[in-house]
Amino acid sequence: MREFENINDILDFAIAREQGAVDFYTRLAEDVSNTEMRDTFLQYAKEEMGHKAFLMKIKKEGTFEMAPAEITNIKVSDYLIPEEKDTDKLTYPEALVLAARREKAAYELYLKLSETTSDANFKQLFNKLAQEELKHKNRFETEYDDYLSREN
Repeated sequence: MREFENINDILDFAIAREQGAVDFYTRLAEDVSNTEMRDTFLQYAKEEMGHKAFLMKIKKEGTFEMAPAEITNIKVSDYLIPEEKDTDKLTYPEALVLAARREKAAYELYLKLSETTSDANFKQLFNKLAQEELKHKNRFETEYDDYLSREN
């Protein structure tokens, strides 16, 4: 992981990662023909945009309030690896696994970022964002499991 000079560097990095997630989910939504899947990915793009806006507000104002939420990592996607292919060629289960893996990476990133600061408020912020990403990951994993149950 790169070195950060100050908390603004960390926030800029996190904001860029959230924009990357927005772009990823928007691209997936554009590439799929399944309406339900498209709606799911657009909803995630919207949630990631909310994370970005939250981080931008914190950077601008320097203050924030959060209620901690503890999410348990159910780890389904840790054992699933979709084949590498263009997002427009992904099957629904492959897209779910890819999305879950991206959320896992975001979760791990925010946990790592929480370790880069000694400021208790920013530790709490990054831990909260990690929990949000874990919640997303778990929703994709649950949908994956439900989808496989419906197909069998």
